[in-house]
Amino acid sequence: MSCYRKFFCHLTSLLFSLSFIFISQHSYAQDGEALFKANCQACHKPLEKLTGPALKGARDREPNKEWAYEWVNHVNTMLESDPYAKKIMAEANGSRMQQFNLKKEEIKAILDWADAYTPPVTTTNPAGQPQGDNSMIFGILTLVLALIAFILVQVNSNLRKLSDEKEGILQPEPVPFYRNKTYLMAGVLILFGLGGYYTINGAIGLGRMQHYQPEQPIYYSHKVHAGTNQISCLYCHGGAQDSKHANIPSVNVCMNCHKSINKYAGPDVLEREDGTAVDGTAEIQKLYAYAGWNPTAGKYNPDTNNDGIPDGAKPIQWIRIHNLPDHVYFNHSQHVKVGKQQCQTCHGPIQEMPEVYQFAELSMGWCINCHRESRVDFYNQADSSGNKFYSIYEKFHADIKNGKLDSVTVEKIGGTECQKCHY
Repeated sequence: MSCYRKFFCHLTSLLFSLSFIFISQHSYAQDGEALFKANCQACHKPLEKLTGPALKGARDREPNKEWAYEWVNHVNTMLESDPYAKKIMAEANGSRMQQFNLKKEEIKAILDWADAYTPPVTTTNPAGQPQGDNSMIFGILTLVLALIAFILVQVNSNLRKLSDEKEGILQPEPVPFYRNKTYLMAGVLILFGLGGYYTINGAIGLGRMQHYQPEQPIYYSHKVHAGTNQISCLYCHGGAQDSKHANIPSVNVCMNCHKSINKYAGPDVLEREDGTAVDGTAEIQKLYAYAGWNPTAGKYNPDTNNDGIPDGAKPIQWIRIHNLPDHVYFNHSQHVKVGKQQCQTCHGPIQEMPEVYQFAELSMGWCINCHRESRVDFYNQADSSGNKFYSIYEKFHADIKNGKLDSVTVEKIGGTECQKCHY
């Protein structure tokens, strides 16, 4: 009888070991991709140039194999003297890369993942339908293994019962599984764990609107305007560098271009998330209706009631997407002009979005992590670059000069103090 027990124990251990190895290998394979999405995705792509260069083969293009590890964590220092760093900044139209504080292993994982990246290929079956991933197969295999383990448990129990009967050992009647205290306790613990997990995650996510994407009164494609036509974000959202709010552009800002652009003749990128095609020309006509513009006459409607507004004109009721709690203070100019952050840092690849959605979770932890990693742009007297406000931090200047520090993060100048963001 003991041989069966040993066999069952060895089999169970083997199954757990194989599961652990599979999960571990899967996690390691995902590390580079997860790090890329968390730190690089806003400005880089594996195969194409975005704000920054494509990451695939980056180490082959750089002066040496170790250059990238130095560059990621010492951007500001290298831009002062390194020719290749200056070349990258020039190719990015003067956009300065955000400085990080990543370990060498993390940077290597990102670059290894980018070098091994291949674009996903959608295959079809004979019926012409796209094939899914292997999640269903793995799920079925897991259920099969669980069923085998359950059968082995029952076989072991029956063999023990037969052995005891042969030896004349009386056994009590087996307790049904639905009355077995062990099974009941295991079920309660599993339900308690799952319930607690989903309850905590739900509580943490209250008020967060990541991936929120409402349908706007006019279909406005950032992919067409900021992507295809390369219109600067600050042309429409001028307040982002001058005030607390980025501001939603007025109808007059839209009409600066659309007085002469009355039809959409670009590529077929106008499509809603549900797959519904969008007529770009019809959306421009909606703008004219809001502006009180007569496209046939090429002028605004008359102001018959003398209120200073063309007849029929009215504000566009845009639906706000990015919202912060009332007790949170956020200043766009402080981040865009002083901190020199790109719009993509918070808003994601906005130039690729047909319809805007909330890219980041905008939680307190998300903001704190950014403050811990973002470097301060100190004023450099030698070339008059940087922010003069930070010249008051003489101690940090002295520490950098003496080699005690190579840079200073926002955290070190009070960027994680409560009163910085909360009234």
